[in-house]
Amino acid sequence: MFAADVQPVILAGGCGTRLSRVLPHLPKPMAPAAGRPFVEWIIRNLAQGGFRRVLISTGHLARAIEDHFTGRAVAGVEVHCIREETPLGTAGAFLHVAERSGLTPGAWLVLNGDSLAFVDWPALVARLDRPPVDGVVVARWVEDAGRYGRLEVDKHRRLTAFDEKHADRPGGALINAGIYLLRDRLLADCPPRRPLAFEQDLFPAWLDARRHLVIHPVETDFLDIGTEATLPQAEAFIRKHRGCFR
Repeated sequence: MFAADVQPVILAGGCGTRLSRVLPHLPKPMAPAAGRPFVEWIIRNLAQGGFRRVLISTGHLARAIEDHFTGRAVAGVEVHCIREETPLGTAGAFLHVAERSGLTPGAWLVLNGDSLAFVDWPALVARLDRPPVDGVVVARWVEDAGRYGRLEVDKHRRLTAFDEKHADRPGGALINAGIYLLRDRLLADCPPRRPLAFEQDLFPAWLDARRHLVIHPVETDFLDIGTEATLPQAEAFIRKHRGCFR
């Protein structure tokens, strides 16, 4: 499979509660960093990986994102915004975009609009075919996984469970980086209700249905701007990695 067969979807909705004091009029993905909104850097990184069309799921303060990308091109990339009128959860927002877009790509690439990891996109896409799998979860190793949900895997890196956060279980573990590569056929197994979350609803349903899900471990710099402590790091983070963007 190639990048042309994969459709990226950036989740940029949410309620904006954690950063409402410092970003009262902007959704988190529109936080400025090195002269551009953070979400634009995500798209520019995708462009560097060969993707030519990006869909954005908008919600809270959606107009700010829509206005920014209307008539303003990221070189070589079509950007389309699809709004959720009520909160649908992370998985619900993705499914809403997939349904509204009318697209049936070979696979969907789902990313969060408030975090950035530098993934080897061609290597990730190729993971779907070695051997054929239904979905891939990008994973990162952290030395202290107590504040994260852990990924349980077997010796073949096949996903067996999403484990909830356990503050009383210190130590290193693989954690979810919030990037999913999902074959389009998985959407047929999704519950019809909304809202839905990936970790609590979709992945458990797919595991129960014995879908072949694997992890793709990466060792890369990563930034989540979702807190007042990490938001100020965005400027230096982007400048450090300018070579990763178109």
